[in-house]
This record gives sequence, C-alpha cells and structure tokens, in this order.
Amino acid sequence: RCSCRASGGGLVQAGGSLRLSCAASGWTFDDYAICWFRQAPGKEREGVACILNNGGTSYYRDSVRGRFTISGDNAKNMWYLQMNGLSPEDTAVCYCAVDSPARSRRTYSAIQDLSGMHWWGKETLVTVSS
Repeated sequence: RCSCRASGGGLVQAGGSLRLSCAASGWTFDDYAICWFRQAPGKEREGVACILNNGGTSYYRDSVRGRFTISGDNAKNMWYLQMNGLSPEDTAVCYCAVDSPARSRRTYSAIQDLSGMHWWGKETLVTVSS
C-alpha cells in the first residue's frame, strides 16, 4: 500500500514561484512513475508532469512546459514540482500520484489524457493572485 502526501502549496503573486513536495513510499516494484495533477475550480483534474524511475524521463503538459520542473530524490522518497512563472490560471488543488509498476511511456507522454493512477496522495492548494 502506498502512502503519499503533497505539500508546499500556498499563496503567491503572479510571476512568482513555488516548490511542491511529495513524500511517497510503500510500493513494492522498483519500476514506478510519479505524477503531479491539479484541479482548478470548476474544471476537471488534469495531469501536469510525470517522471519515470527507469531512466528518469519526464513529461509535461504543454501549458507548463518550460515553467515547471519535476524531479525526485529516490533515496529520500521525495519528489518535487518546481513551478516558476506562475499565473492565476495555475490556481488549483494539486496532487501527487504513483503508478507502480509504471505503465508504458506512451501513457505518460499523453499526459493530457492521463488518469487512473494506482495511488493518489493528499492534496495541497496553490493560489496565484494577479
């Protein structure tokens, strides 16, 4: 059973930065994927970024590519989402989620359609003021 929890959300002005953290552990496979999702008010939950343990490949949705960076410290069971250049459109409840074993790379590359993660963590709220 996986335990994962997101933290690091808060209130920031447009143009600012935040770093979200995900403490995740408890799965048994060495092959896994860590993903960040968000759900803005009145909108569907959407995949934002994923990183695969095997090879460290990362994937981003188009609207955050170049502004957000996903990374991880496997030894500490911690993963991060560095968010720069935030805008009010980035205001959302954010989640980290885990797949273990990981699905195909094609699954995560189509991040705009990603759903059905094996485990979901507790959320953290990101609010960006204009």
